[in-house]
Amino acid sequence: MTMAAGESIYIYVPNKVAPIVFAIAFAASLALHFWQCIHYKCFKLMILHLVCCLMFTVGFALREYGAFHHSFSKPDLYTYIASTSLIYMPLLELANYHILGRVLYYVPYHSPMHPGRVLTTFGILSSVVEVLNALGVSYIANPELSESTRKLGNLLMKISLIAQVLVIAMFCFLAAVFQRRCYRSGIRTRRVSTPLITLYISTFLIFVRCIYRIVEHFGASKIRASPSGALEDLSPILRHEWFFYVFEASLMLVNSLMWNWRHPRRSLPERSNIYLAQDGETELKGPGWKDQRPFLVTLCDPFGWLDSNKKKERPFWESNGYTLVNSAT
Repeated sequence: MTMAAGESIYIYVPNKVAPIVFAIAFAASLALHFWQCIHYKCFKLMILHLVCCLMFTVGFALREYGAFHHSFSKPDLYTYIASTSLIYMPLLELANYHILGRVLYYVPYHSPMHPGRVLTTFGILSSVVEVLNALGVSYIANPELSESTRKLGNLLMKISLIAQVLVIAMFCFLAAVFQRRCYRSGIRTRRVSTPLITLYISTFLIFVRCIYRIVEHFGASKIRASPSGALEDLSPILRHEWFFYVFEASLMLVNSLMWNWRHPRRSLPERSNIYLAQDGETELKGPGWKDQRPFLVTLCDPFGWLDSNKKKERPFWESNGYTLVNSAT
């Protein structure tokens, strides 16, 4: 059922049951994540999942309040903004970047880049995409801006769409290159493949969510320019709430529960300095990944392409006695 724009900030009558269901579900996933962090001693590894579940729980609790208070008054507007911001915050992407970094720490000799820079590199790229996206939406949605500025907003939206797809593709390509290197060297243990497969599934769910959000933003940009009587001309994605619960809430709940079910600590060691030897079976304790360059240099060059230091120390995995186990390593 749809409403006039002057009656509801959501455009439709918000469901009063679904937010409770999802708030409880995310709270349950949060509780399970917290217990698993205690059980597996992995708060550092799963901290982003904990924060993400907490934000979803609070976000849907606020959406439940908004289901009864959805006018255009300032208090209701602030509730709507807070709820939407908490639910749409892209923390699950950052959580995936963090976990891939831990997988790379586990097999460091096949890592295409500094494992500790996976989160920072892709986090910065995702932040740039979010800024472009936000600017594009704000320019398009403001009818007081000039036509040239609104066209710039459309351009920024298109750039953010392409950039989002490229960042996801780059992330999957990085994981695939690493997995291929492991496979070619004979490392085919489930301790490596299981978290990678989970990452691929999670990334696909986030990709579908991104497409939904982009389509939704394009539709939302027309609201201010349309008279209230023309709301029926808006995309069904905006006029019907079930799209949000299918392509946003449900996908992210499945994502969170999947990490409960396929917890990465069942495959990865507690500490990042524990790594898999080249025989693919033995776990050894190393000094951890070392990069003598300044932090800002490694941030700008996470792949080490510009490192011309000829006196670099031999990597610790080359002197562990397993280097020549497989000629491909």
